[in-house]
Amino acid sequence: MLVMPPTAFAPARPRPLTDIEFCAWVGQALPGDRLEYHRGFLGIDSAPVVSTLPEPDRRRLAALGDAAFRAFEAGLVHLAQLRLGPDRFAYLAIARGRPRNAPVPFARLLAEAA
Repeated sequence: MLVMPPTAFAPARPRPLTDIEFCAWVGQALPGDRLEYHRGFLGIDSAPVVSTLPEPDRRRLAALGDAAFRAFEAGLVHLAQLRLGPDRFAYLAIARGRPRNAPVPFARLLAEAA
């Protein structure tokens, strides 16, 4: 787990982020840019059986978590957590550098999200 000072990243948005907004951020982020995409306990908050979120919010969060993981697998971001307290974390995406000649697989991320 990466430990960063609390001021080193932008706080969570008042309106929950969608998977499409996350992909748009990945497409324009510069290396080192950070985005807090969830605050809570992602594994529980997005699980169908144990989440206390309303079903549309739980599905949105599950799609967002999937998009973040796909971006990680594509080598576009590092994923990190900052522990805020018991069972509460800030989930961060940190943009990675891209080789100059390698195209960004942004369209592939969007296609897989559909």
